[in-house]
Amino acid sequence: MVADAAGVSVSTASRVMNDATNVSDDKRAAVKAAAARLGFVLNGIAKALVDGRTRTVGLIAQHFESPFDALLLRGIEENLSRAGYALVVSSGHWNPGEEEHCVQVLRTRQVDGIIVLGGSLDDRFLVDLAAELPIVLTGRDLKAPGLHSLRSNDYRGALAATRYLLQLGHRRIAHVAGDSSHPDSHDRERGYRAALEEARVAFDPELVWQGNYHESSGTEAVESLLERGVEFTAIFAANDQMAGGATLAVQRHGLRVPEDISIVGFDDLLATRHASPPRTTVNLSVIELGRRAASAMLDLLSHRRPNAVAPEPELIVRSSTMQPRHALRSID
Repeated sequence: MVADAAGVSVSTASRVMNDATNVSDDKRAAVKAAAARLGFVLNGIAKALVDGRTRTVGLIAQHFESPFDALLLRGIEENLSRAGYALVVSSGHWNPGEEEHCVQVLRTRQVDGIIVLGGSLDDRFLVDLAAELPIVLTGRDLKAPGLHSLRSNDYRGALAATRYLLQLGHRRIAHVAGDSSHPDSHDRERGYRAALEEARVAFDPELVWQGNYHESSGTEAVESLLERGVEFTAIFAANDQMAGGATLAVQRHGLRVPEDISIVGFDDLLATRHASPPRTTVNLSVIELGRRAASAMLDLLSHRRPNAVAPEPELIVRSSTMQPRHALRSID
């Protein structure tokens, strides 16, 4: 009906509706106008039966409430939707059993590929899965046919953050570490330690608090440091959420940021520039990382070798850091 109304062949109308490039502008305009008049909508299910593709990509996040995953999702969806793909999203909660279940559910939906944000899936499982359909990973290093990984240089970002505090004159720098099961947490602590060693500042395990990437662990870290009487003038938190929790605890005790304690976060989430005070942090360009993950998936779906890499981390200096005025001791 669209072809008849536009005065073109069925094959020409089909090429236009499938966004093929080998159609003249006047015929394309005629077909689009006819489709609009007739209310024609391309039948994705029928198309999938013909070309074997559903034009959907599965995505396994870990926590939907995570601001980091939300920014990644935004970048991924932006590039995939522009290419005509839809997302089918599920959550694995850093649980390999739940993540495997997510994979099986996505496969029953016949997605064309799967993007995995972090997670705990076994490497062998992912390599075997990539033999069946394209896989893109963020936050991990893994190489295999049909699989592409993008991992931010967390070590370099943490090195830059700690170096900056040291350059300001801080020597008692507390570190709120991330979840110990996450590879990026280990890299961020390694960067912290490397900067101390480089400056010939002795590492003090009393200054490290094992957090879990949630705001509450940043608060708990400050409370513990103060209760134990550990001296510190600055805090480097392994993500912005924990830095926010640490800031809240500092202010609850009547202390000021940065006059009494300087605080640096990591990730540069949207809220950091509007925090009180605006927070110094390490920018991972999370939305751009999502865009690049989507581009890698589109390359794999087109049988091209992806060359996408994670953006380089960049220290963003704001108002939460300054030169130390004095060492902080426990308070009553």
